[in-house]
Amino acid sequence: MKSLARTIFNRPYQRSLTPAIEFRDVTISFDDRVVLNRINFTVPRGEMRIILGASNSGKSTILKLAIGLLKPDRGLIFIDDQEITSMSEENLFALRQKVGVVFQTDALFSMSVAENVAYRLLQQGKSLAEAEEEVRRVLGVVGLEHAYDLMPNELSGGMSRRTAIARALVGTPEMMLYDSPCSGLDPIVSRRIMRAILRLRDLGQVTSLYVTQNLDEVRYLCSRFYDTGTDGAPLLRKEKNDFCLVNTRILMLADGEIIFDGQDEMFWDVANEKIQRFLT
Repeated sequence: MKSLARTIFNRPYQRSLTPAIEFRDVTISFDDRVVLNRINFTVPRGEMRIILGASNSGKSTILKLAIGLLKPDRGLIFIDDQEITSMSEENLFALRQKVGVVFQTDALFSMSVAENVAYRLLQQGKSLAEAEEEVRRVLGVVGLEHAYDLMPNELSGGMSRRTAIARALVGTPEMMLYDSPCSGLDPIVSRRIMRAILRLRDLGQVTSLYVTQNLDEVRYLCSRFYDTGTDGAPLLRKEKNDFCLVNTRILMLADGEIIFDGQDEMFWDVANEKIQRFLT
C-alpha cells in the first residue's frame, strides 16, 4: 500500500481549514423510513467526496440537502460558512448561482442546446450573444461543439446527458454536485467527462460531491489528477507508489448511516461486511 503521508502533485498539498460543506447531525425521513440518521461529515474547500451506497441509501438526498431543495428534520448544514437549513428562498437562490448540479435526470428545458447551457448566465442578465464564448467553450469540453443549435428532441440519450453536464459546468462554479454524471455514457465519453471533472477539482480547486455506484469511476477519480507541466499546460498524471491523492475521499452510506469516510486505499480491503458485499 502506498504511504498516506504524501503529497498531491509535485508539491505539498495544504488542506483548507475551513470546510466548504458541513453536515452536522443531519437526519431526514420520508414517511416512516429514516433515510439519513445523524449524518456528520465535512468537505474542505477544493476537495472531492465520492458518495457510495446501495440504491435508496440516501446518496441523492445528500445532494438535494446541500443546495436546500430538501430540509432536514434535524441537524444543520453549512455551505461556505452559511447555515442553509433556515435560509430564505431568496438567499438560497443566490447561493445556488455558485453551485453547478448534475441531476440524475437531464431535465433539459424546451430550448436549444446553447440556451440550455447558457441558462445560468441568462438568469444573471447576459444575452446569448454575450454568453456565446463561454457556451462554446463548455460544449467543447463535453464534445458537443456541433450541437449548438439542436433542440432536446434532436439529441440522443448520451448527447442529452452531456448537455446537462455542460449546463452545470458553465461559468466555472465554486462547487459541483454530481449525481451519477456518467450514467448512460459510453466508456470513451465517460473518461472525457471525468477528465473535465478532475481539471475542475485539481486546477480550479472546485469543491465537489460525486454520487455513483460505478466502481471503475471511483478508481479513476481516486488515482488520476491534473498537474501543470514544465510549459504550464495541464498534464494528466496517475498515482505512483510514492504518493497518492489526498484531496479525494470516499464516503459510504448504509442503513442511514456513514459506514466509511476515508482514503480509497483503505476502502477496498476494509473489514466491513456491508462494504465487501457492495464491492462484490
